[in-house]
Amino acid sequence: MSAPKADRPILRMILGRLGIGVFTLFVISIIIFMAVSLLPGDIAQQVLGQSATPETVAAFRRELGLDQPLLTRYFDWILGILHGDFGQSLANGRPVAELLAARLGNTLFLAAYAAMIAVPFSVLLGLLAALWRGRWFDRIANVSTLTAISFPEFFIAYILMFWLSVRMGWLPSIADPGAAPSLGDMLTRTFLPAVTLVLVVTAHMMRMTRAAVVNVLGAPYVVMARLKGASRWRVITRHALPNALAPIINVIALNVAWLITGVVIVEVVFVFPGLGQLMVDSVSNRDMPVVQACALIFGAVYILLNLLADVLAIATNPRLLHPR
Repeated sequence: MSAPKADRPILRMILGRLGIGVFTLFVISIIIFMAVSLLPGDIAQQVLGQSATPETVAAFRRELGLDQPLLTRYFDWILGILHGDFGQSLANGRPVAELLAARLGNTLFLAAYAAMIAVPFSVLLGLLAALWRGRWFDRIANVSTLTAISFPEFFIAYILMFWLSVRMGWLPSIADPGAAPSLGDMLTRTFLPAVTLVLVVTAHMMRMTRAAVVNVLGAPYVVMARLKGASRWRVITRHALPNALAPIINVIALNVAWLITGVVIVEVVFVFPGLGQLMVDSVSNRDMPVVQACALIFGAVYILLNLLADVLAIATNPRLLHPR
């Protein structure tokens, strides 16, 4: 049985977005590989040290495939990834996939933890700011969130660490949960980095929620609901918010994508064993297979969440399928 006609535009849109996403990821893989390959210095010489003989360096280059043409090395790398083989780490000889698997879960946990706090908090702030727009709460919320987003992540992280950890002693300053932590240990250890991420992304989501809700408050159906005697809170939550979900979902998805791909600085400050920390350590060690794999995963996650944002936005507002 064929799919209903109403579902076909959505299916075509999803397939089209998937095609664009795959092409974008392909372009990103080229940029990553070229950027790493064009770095100054000889990777083999850096790994082996200055005391290595030219014969040893040449043998190591052959082992890594660095004696092959650039195009050949790229296709070998990308075909290996398509088969689940990210190569071997130059620092310790372990499979890159094994290193990624050990760290990716930590990064996803931290991003999910921050998102579970930031999304409802930001939407609630945005709704309250729209409810009391122009009043003191609206002004304070805007100034506070814009102030938080004006500071870089590492500055917010160090301020929180100084007050809540060093001065108050309430929370640990190091987010490393250890080998086999319990859920409570993970939540406690990652609270400071999660709050840092929340303060960074709240302003975008709060202001978009406020703007989207205020934008539909003048619509005829909202005016009619007010004339029927509905309270302002009910008008905003039951009538304005459902029709303003598309831009809100988009900005939430973009910020969740940033929570996953932009945690590098926060993970380094709090010494959290995530993908960002692994990437920084690998850059320091010139472990380029790991750097390439981390960058590619970040790109894939960002593209996937953008696709999800498009689908959810259209599901809440099918008119987006037929733009004028």
